[in-house]
Amino acid sequence: MSQQASIGSVHQDGPLGWWRVYLGHRYAVLFYSLILTLVVAPILKAIGLHANVMQLFLGLNLMAASVPLESRKGRWVLPAIVLVAIVLRIVSLQAGHAGLSTLSLWLWTAIGLYAVFIALRFALRSLVITSEHLYAALSAYLLAGVFMGVLYWSLDQVWPNSVIVNGPGASEPFLPMEGIYFSFITLATVGYGDMVPGNGVVRNLAIVEAIAGQFYLAVMIARLMSMYMSKAQQH
Repeated sequence: MSQQASIGSVHQDGPLGWWRVYLGHRYAVLFYSLILTLVVAPILKAIGLHANVMQLFLGLNLMAASVPLESRKGRWVLPAIVLVAIVLRIVSLQAGHAGLSTLSLWLWTAIGLYAVFIALRFALRSLVITSEHLYAALSAYLLAGVFMGVLYWSLDQVWPNSVIVNGPGASEPFLPMEGIYFSFITLATVGYGDMVPGNGVVRNLAIVEAIAGQFYLAVMIARLMSMYMSKAQQH
C-alpha cells in the first residue's frame, strides 16, 4: 500500500518527484552506471568507437558522482565544476590542444577522487546499514579505479610509455580502458605482468593506489562487521 502511495506521489509531483526518487537511490544509480561503463568499454573498442564514446560514459559517471552532495547549500557547486570540466574536455578535443587536454583529464581525476571521499563519508558515518550505504561503498571503490585509470591514461599521453604494455597489446594505442585496466589490477594488487609502470611517477602512484586499495578493503570490512555485530546485539 505504501509503495503504491509512493508511486502515486511521484506521478503527482512530476519531474520533482522523480528527482527525489533519484536522490534516494543515487549511489545505486552510480554503481550500475559504473558497471555498465566497464562492461560496454570492450565492445566499444571492438567496433572502433572506444575513445570518444568512452569519454562520454566517463563524463556521465562524473556528473552522476557529483550529485550526491548532502549539503543543500553546496549541492550544485560540484556539478557545476563537473560541467565546466566536461566543456573544457570538449574544447580541448576540438582545438587539438595537448596541454588543455591533459589539464581537463587531471581535473576529471581530481573531481572523481573527491567524489570517492564523499561516497566514503556517506557510507562510513551512518550507524545504520542500508542498501544505499553499501552501494556508496562499492561506488567509491569503482570510482577510485576508474579515475585513477583516467590519470594513468593522461600521464601516458604526456610521457609516452608511462605504462609499458607487454604481450599482444603492446603495439596498440594506450586508450582509456587500458588505463582503467592497469588501475584496477593495481588497486586489487593482482599484477598480471602484462602492464607495468614505465617511469617513477607512475610507479609511485601505483604504490599509493595498491596500499589504498588494501586499506580500503580492511577498513570497510571491519566497519561493516562492526555495524552488523552491533545490530545483531540489539536484537
